[in-house]
Amino acid sequence: MTDVLRHSTETAPNARLLTREEWERERIAQLVHAERTTKSGSYVLVLNTGALIKPEGRAMLQALHSRSVGGVKSHLKTLAEKGPEKFIKTYFVGYGHKSVGDMAECIIFAENISMLCAKAIQDNRLYRGQEASTRYIDFAEQPFLDPLKTPLSADIQEHWRRAYVRTRTELIPLLREQFPRKGDEPEKMHQNAIEARAYDISRCLLPAGAATNIAWTGDFRTAADKLCWLRHHPLAEVREVALAIEDALIEMHPSGFSNKRYEESESYYARAMRSYYFSPSRHPDWLCKNSIDTTLLEGNNTFDLLWSRPPKTELPKWIEEAGTVRFDFLLDFGSFRDVQRHRAIVQRMPLLTTRFGFEEWYLRQMPGMTCVNALSDIDEGQFMLEELNTTPEIAQYYIPMGYRVPNRIVGSLPALVYLVELRANRFTHPTLREKAQSMAEHLAHTFRTHGLQIHLDPDPDRFDIRRGEQTIVDKEVL
Repeated sequence: MTDVLRHSTETAPNARLLTREEWERERIAQLVHAERTTKSGSYVLVLNTGALIKPEGRAMLQALHSRSVGGVKSHLKTLAEKGPEKFIKTYFVGYGHKSVGDMAECIIFAENISMLCAKAIQDNRLYRGQEASTRYIDFAEQPFLDPLKTPLSADIQEHWRRAYVRTRTELIPLLREQFPRKGDEPEKMHQNAIEARAYDISRCLLPAGAATNIAWTGDFRTAADKLCWLRHHPLAEVREVALAIEDALIEMHPSGFSNKRYEESESYYARAMRSYYFSPSRHPDWLCKNSIDTTLLEGNNTFDLLWSRPPKTELPKWIEEAGTVRFDFLLDFGSFRDVQRHRAIVQRMPLLTTRFGFEEWYLRQMPGMTCVNALSDIDEGQFMLEELNTTPEIAQYYIPMGYRVPNRIVGSLPALVYLVELRANRFTHPTLREKAQSMAEHLAHTFRTHGLQIHLDPDPDRFDIRRGEQTIVDKEVL
């Protein structure tokens, strides 16, 4: 293939040949997208990569392929002659053949949304995407989502911001003394690891209204199904973002999405979300309920599979037929954000309140006056929160993520073993790592006679500067 491509204005007298790299850069700069901005200032962009065969066309090809033995080349001819729009609108949007929507993909970016909105979008076992990390991003100048927009509400959020900035600034030199660089350790990597540790600790003072960004890649069906619930979320911000996403998707993929509503379904979504969405706030600090049918672990060589599994290897999915184990425990909201990333388990969304107290681990990591000042900030902030006249749902925007929430995890053995082995290591936030270790111990003890082996980090509490590599930056920066 030639390494040069003619510019689109090649008929002009001064036309020149572009290198492939220049041509690719020009294409990227002209990528098609639909964008929206909500009343609260959140920004939504739905991306279309400008592929020759767009998502609707890819879905049409696969659908035709499932109903004909004529071969994909004949379907490409049909696609070229008729186009995918009418097909998708008829068989996906029109007649509700949702499986066609599984084969068309959309890419969504949401910016300047609260931590609460990000969790609402990600509260989906089919979610695929990423969120801005409090471990590697300085939130000192991030905007805060303030739905009340009163002098008191703004004062509360700025109070937490000042506490966050001061704590993080004070911690960095203290942590460098606590974890000095070894002779063979790169200075930049060590510094990154120290800063990540400082962010891990100081994030407890960030209110959940702090702005973040997410990326969401999903198929048409998953996106449409999720938006049905999001547009009835208890928080107005989430509802606005959901409608902005839906509107942008309709612009970008008009044959794949519709704003048509069914009154009975909408009423059901609204009632479920407004009345039952948040999990009940009455869980004890630790509870385990085992619903595994162990008779299903006694055949089909399951003992051998549980016993002989090597490290970093997943259990076969068919073991899920044996049932589930449920864990209830208190966890700070910051670490809930981490564990919610696991899609193979079921988790309810907690309501962030001050009822269950502040996670003490964070305070134990703050030496001397840093801890004294943080305690003073927490006391003052809680007093201000008590003066805030609003609903418990809205109050979440002003509560820092160090406060504990009731968390419930329900999963099969394959899902839970994967979770605890991943989260009980030295690179996981310590408040979540402690819970993962407790779950691992329970699972190992309960299913020991059935051969279950769990492979854990032998030194999980060791400070490892490799956490300074766990980010995405230009190599020249490192």
